[in-house]
Amino acid sequence: MKIAVLPGDGIGPEIVAQAVNVLEILSRDGLKVELEYGEIGGAGYDAAGDPYPQSTARLAKDADAVLLGAVGGYRYDTLPRPMRPEQGLLRIRKDLNLFANLRPAVLYPELSSASSLKPEVVSGLDIMILRELTGDIYFGQPRGHRRTAEGEREGYDTMLYSESEIARIAHVAFKTALRRDKKLCSVDKANVLETSVLWREVVMEVAKEYPEVDLSHMYVDNAAMQLVRNPKQFDVILTGNMFGDILSDEASMLTGSIGMLPSASLDEKGKGLYEPIHGSAPDIAGQDIANPIATILSVAMMMRHTFDREDEAKRIEDAVRRALADGFRTADIHQEGMKKVGTKEMGDAVAARL
Repeated sequence: MKIAVLPGDGIGPEIVAQAVNVLEILSRDGLKVELEYGEIGGAGYDAAGDPYPQSTARLAKDADAVLLGAVGGYRYDTLPRPMRPEQGLLRIRKDLNLFANLRPAVLYPELSSASSLKPEVVSGLDIMILRELTGDIYFGQPRGHRRTAEGEREGYDTMLYSESEIARIAHVAFKTALRRDKKLCSVDKANVLETSVLWREVVMEVAKEYPEVDLSHMYVDNAAMQLVRNPKQFDVILTGNMFGDILSDEASMLTGSIGMLPSASLDEKGKGLYEPIHGSAPDIAGQDIANPIATILSVAMMMRHTFDREDEAKRIEDAVRRALADGFRTADIHQEGMKKVGTKEMGDAVAARL
């Protein structure tokens, strides 16, 4: 298993180190793992003047999977937009054609009281959000700034989806639903946006190939409300790039902390980039207080989706569950009576149980 490791910025190196410990344990147990490191984001800019250096692009293309920490930091905010750390993340997704973003939101029983909602509302929560990742308003052209005839400044972006882009993410969503509870909710804004009208039409066409799946549709504003009103009504949610970005972050708080949620971004052959959904948190970087669980669980997703090693995936997830059951908590999920630990100690607790 050739894995490109891109720690990135802020808390990225700290949390990735704990995930690498997990990979090293699996390697000692007989799994053949080869790790190669590269820079991305602010680290890429510092090393090569580019948030996605050519050396990193080659490394990522040659690897079977990519493990990424996080990108971004305050000191890069004044850079021209093409040089900002976030552009490195957008470019690697586009470069590797990682169009399918899987973001599970699972509430561990031990964290039911850490959720922002009442335990009876979120207990047993297990949602999978399928976010299209390489299209939509983040990549649509034209975009930019201009001045009107009256001299007023104006910013513009283009929301754009093709039929084929919608169909391929829809197929992934329906296949994911088949492996779960066979329920799929497609989220759009078809009452306002022409892009969403096409989205809904194509999803309904693809649905004919999956008669076993119960398909429903929901406007994005209602979906945002329903996620906090009755989140357990959902099983698999399919949506576009921008809506998925927002809804998955909202769903993360149902689980107690954004530090608990992993993600997988896959191409058509199952090659993937695996990362926590949270950011680089530069305000706490280097303080050994970040939660590494989302990054560790991203390795579990890597084992499952790219390498088809379900046993290893479950083994990692079980180790996380046992660490939580034994009372280990980082600051973001700490509860009275539990053992408050730092990044490394939480990683060590999971590693010991692995």
